[in-house]
Amino acid sequence: MPASLLWAVDVYGRVYSLSTAGQQWEQCRDAQMEFKRVTAAQQCCWGIACDNRIYLNVYASDLPIRYQEETYENQRWNPVDGFSDRLLPSDRWQWSDVTGLQHQPLDGFQLPSDSWEWEGDWYADENFEGEPTEKEGWTYAIDFPATYTKDKKWNSCVRRRRWLRYRRYKAMDSWAKIPSQETALPDPFSDISCGGWEISEEPRGRLSLWAVTLQGKVWFRDGIYHSSPEGSSWDDVSVPGEVIQISCGPGDLVWAVLWEGQLIVREGIGRDCPKGTSWAVVESPSPDVGAIHVAVGVSVVWAVTKDNKVWFRRGVNSHNPRGSGWISMVGEMITIDVGLNDQVWAVGCEDRAVYFRQGVTSSELSGKTWKAISVPRDGDRSHSSASAASLQSAGCFFSGEVCAPSGASDVESDAERGSVDGAGCPAAAASPGLSVEATADQTSEPPRPRIPKVTSDSFISELVSDREQRKPSRDAGAVAPAVLEVPGEGEDSVPPAGAALSPSQSGGPAGPQWSNVDLEEAQTQQGSTAGAVPDSADTSSLSSVATYTLAVEDPYGADEHPVWAWVSGGGCCVDSHSALSWFSSAGASSLVQSIQSMSLSVSPAQTAAWRRQIFEQLSERTKREMDNFRHYEQAIEQSVWVKKGTMQWWRDWKPHKWIDVHFALEQFSGPDGNKDGILFIYYNQHEEKKYLHAFVNEVTILVPVLNDSKHTFAIYTAERTRQRWPIRLAAATELEMHDWLALLSVSCCDSRALQGPPSKQAIWSITCKGDVFVSEPSAALEAVPYPTPCDQMFWRQVGGHLRVVECNSAGIVWGIGYDHTAWAHTGGYGGGFFQGLASSTDNIFTQTDVKSVYIYENQRWNPVTGYTSRGLPTDRYMWSDASGLHECTKTSTKPPSPQWAWVSDWSVDYGVSGGTDREGWQYAADFPASYHGYKTIKDFVRRRRWARKCKLTTTGPWQEVPPIPLSDVTILPCAAPSGVDVVPVWAISSKGDVLCRLGVTALTPAGSSWLHVGTDQPFKSVSIGAASQVWAVARDGSAFYRGSVSAQSPAGDCWYHIPSPAKQKLKQVSVGRTSVCAVDENGNLWYRQGVTPSYPQGSSWEHISNNVRKVSVGPLDQVWIIADKVQGSHSLSCGTVCHRLAVQPLEPKGQSWDYGIGGGWDHITVRGNAMEPARLRLPSLTGPSSLVPPGPPAVTDPEANGAAVGC
Repeated sequence: MPASLLWAVDVYGRVYSLSTAGQQWEQCRDAQMEFKRVTAAQQCCWGIACDNRIYLNVYASDLPIRYQEETYENQRWNPVDGFSDRLLPSDRWQWSDVTGLQHQPLDGFQLPSDSWEWEGDWYADENFEGEPTEKEGWTYAIDFPATYTKDKKWNSCVRRRRWLRYRRYKAMDSWAKIPSQETALPDPFSDISCGGWEISEEPRGRLSLWAVTLQGKVWFRDGIYHSSPEGSSWDDVSVPGEVIQISCGPGDLVWAVLWEGQLIVREGIGRDCPKGTSWAVVESPSPDVGAIHVAVGVSVVWAVTKDNKVWFRRGVNSHNPRGSGWISMVGEMITIDVGLNDQVWAVGCEDRAVYFRQGVTSSELSGKTWKAISVPRDGDRSHSSASAASLQSAGCFFSGEVCAPSGASDVESDAERGSVDGAGCPAAAASPGLSVEATADQTSEPPRPRIPKVTSDSFISELVSDREQRKPSRDAGAVAPAVLEVPGEGEDSVPPAGAALSPSQSGGPAGPQWSNVDLEEAQTQQGSTAGAVPDSADTSSLSSVATYTLAVEDPYGADEHPVWAWVSGGGCCVDSHSALSWFSSAGASSLVQSIQSMSLSVSPAQTAAWRRQIFEQLSERTKREMDNFRHYEQAIEQSVWVKKGTMQWWRDWKPHKWIDVHFALEQFSGPDGNKDGILFIYYNQHEEKKYLHAFVNEVTILVPVLNDSKHTFAIYTAERTRQRWPIRLAAATELEMHDWLALLSVSCCDSRALQGPPSKQAIWSITCKGDVFVSEPSAALEAVPYPTPCDQMFWRQVGGHLRVVECNSAGIVWGIGYDHTAWAHTGGYGGGFFQGLASSTDNIFTQTDVKSVYIYENQRWNPVTGYTSRGLPTDRYMWSDASGLHECTKTSTKPPSPQWAWVSDWSVDYGVSGGTDREGWQYAADFPASYHGYKTIKDFVRRRRWARKCKLTTTGPWQEVPPIPLSDVTILPCAAPSGVDVVPVWAISSKGDVLCRLGVTALTPAGSSWLHVGTDQPFKSVSIGAASQVWAVARDGSAFYRGSVSAQSPAGDCWYHIPSPAKQKLKQVSVGRTSVCAVDENGNLWYRQGVTPSYPQGSSWEHISNNVRKVSVGPLDQVWIIADKVQGSHSLSCGTVCHRLAVQPLEPKGQSWDYGIGGGWDHITVRGNAMEPARLRLPSLTGPSSLVPPGPPAVTDPEANGAAVGC
């Protein structure tokens, strides 16, 4: 889980952040003023400063915030001038928006605020729907408005072109003031809260910001999303009374507190109405004591009443935002905040410390106990007796004189030196906000100390008065607070020499320049010093009322803990599995320092000598205990053991059904130590006992099968791979299935002498279920003309769950999960259900993945009732999957497998291809057809997609690469002997941005940081080949080549547009040593002709095959694909690994396909296999073939089609 931040504000207005991976509060040094309170999200933090204005701090990211401004230039043709800007009076503006209704000249665009800057000048967009236009970017039509084309025709009377300009947000990691409205400004703000990012994923990064003014009004900030982090305008929201505080959760929960102590809930918040529609009143938890603070999360509400009691609201959810009742909780707090995953933070009433609510889970939202966060701040000082002694010995320079150290104690000398006459030295203030400033020049202007800015109105009178009295430190070097005495009434006081006078004494203005604050009484010992005034009655004695200035650099003493006023955890991601370092004891740091100091005394030479000595002792022991006994014969030459169990088997013959069988694994080892085994399946047929067997060394793969009702897995051999008909078994429980899979996997690896992590040359693949498999290639795999058949390759499973995986021959492997999280391989093996010897003990980490399950609600129109759920008898199910063939309702639909668990409720999905209306519906003439997001007179059916998220938690040799979610990744497929240290890694973010990873090496495969590569449109696929050839595919299906990419310029300089194949839109590209292959949206595989070092863009696309889902081109230009459909002797499989045969330098397209494991495979990469085969110059015995089966596939039972993961 990537690190996130917890924000807090102390009583002096300083803003601090605490990372989930850190151990100290980091002060926000950029803040030029004090802040009252802050509210945080995952990508930014908002705050109210003491000028009552709102400021925004956007976290720095490798991905910049860019906004595309666009305008259209329109022209009309006339017989005299041709195309010109002379338009008809009824025409649109010469410079307009895409609709032509709004006038948008180039000089009319202004930057929204000083936080933005232009990236460049205006330029004409020469790309139209994925294809290049003519040189000037014009598109033509018969009239305004109409359908535009890139080709000019005889009846093209009008034309237009799009002009683009980008602006970049530059105020990253700094507090930027939100620009004021030009219209009536709202009152000064007193409270603020942000949230609402889970209401809708579009537009990207959308946020809801609610604010409260000093007059009790509520305002809503419109237009906040990723490309506009500041928002656009303020909207007034009517409220039933004066509001003093408001809280907004990540979803649709918004609560507020009224001045009278009641609470109000905002109702009607949704995707189309983020501000909601109305307020509902909720009574205070205590009838006699009103509420002063409320905090909401996804499905929780916490409140604090005026007596500082904490309350929890039960029964809160999106359907019932009011909840059902209050529960009193233990503890007294002044403020409280709810963050991600409904985790809770608060500021204590007595000690003003920040507390974390432990034990908050989805099943126990109220948590278990409060625990104080005890970590230092980056400005805290460590005092010691040595430092105090050195301060005394050095003396104190003051008024041009040096004071000699006195014989009194440290406490006496530091506490009383302010009253020394003639040679007084100002003591270092050890209490917050406590200092005495003086100057030699008595006539100079006295200091003007700052008055503390109170950051929380609820405890103005309690800032320091309610704190317990504390005794001075007992340490020898402790420094007691130094204060300047304020004489009582009727007393006369003479200020000490060199002390600064107050304004009233020096004749200055009579304004309130000093603040009297009730402090605890400082207890010190009286002592005599040289030059001290003997009459203490006429001078100062320490009292509980002190006059002090707050203009100090370091107000913290040795034993002072921070005094917090506000906390915000809206962007802090913590769950029950998070390991936080916030609660370590105070002695831990000193212990670490002592250990570090001890380690400094050990030299590297001593360490090397110790290592050499230990190695020699171990070698001698091995020789003594092992080598001297090798001439003895083994006591047992051969061992045999058998494991038996009961399972269910999917019968090979018709009628296909599950039958109960006895399953046995017999494993034996020979005198040479080689292990082998046999699998037996005992079943009954016509009351006759029979068995089916398979040798362990013939098993090519063991695959968990995607089945929502049974715990099943499939066993493949080379013969059954050709048949597309595996042995399918079902265990009684998930644990039993995992035990068998782990045991069988170890047996198969032992029979092939495979141990440890995958090699650098390994071939990686992923099933539709998300399981990761690797295969160790042989040197003959790419041999010509007799390569190793694909169906004989052995695949073993690696822990983890991914959607995409990429590798190279340097051993660097990256993966992407279904939730777009990037992962880097740690070099381990095993994980998941592999335990013990089948898994490495280190380099195994927890891995989570989140995916969405979709169902469709279908309706048909009739003249009487309109659209209803009553369809024709021939229609699809009214609740179905995407195909409409299977009924899927909200109640009957389950997660993909028992390993997944629901983490959200069903909700309408608006991000469907083709668009939707305001309610999420798509319309069409009939089922099935092409759907669109608007209703026409010919649309008689409609559908909308519902989504629900589920989560899987597993383990594997993968470490997360935060923080940008990715959709595609590619690694330079460097050859095995390559000496390249830094390996280029390119990626596409989930939003279509192109990124280049810096600092990736074999020792640091995760790299260090991202470098953004500018594009004019979102991309969806990228690939880098030999000599740093970078090819990419945009979301509109067009191809691009990146020029001038090198080690000195890892991001290149510009994109070159490559025309796509005729009437085709590409979706994926892969680049090898010299070959470039691409797959279009219709499943066609294309090869780029004419690619040379002098012309790397190539000349044309040549078709190779159809029926292709994914392609991977290796460092030897070998071509592997995932085929959609492959017919076997027994069944048809979907998602099959295929190898292109006879690929040679003179014939880079190859000749035919060899079919491997399948079906149910979704991804493969061979970019790590750089083993050069021995080539034989013999004629090929294979002829050209196509992946398309010769005849239509036979319709088989979906349970018996051999699809290992249910594709």
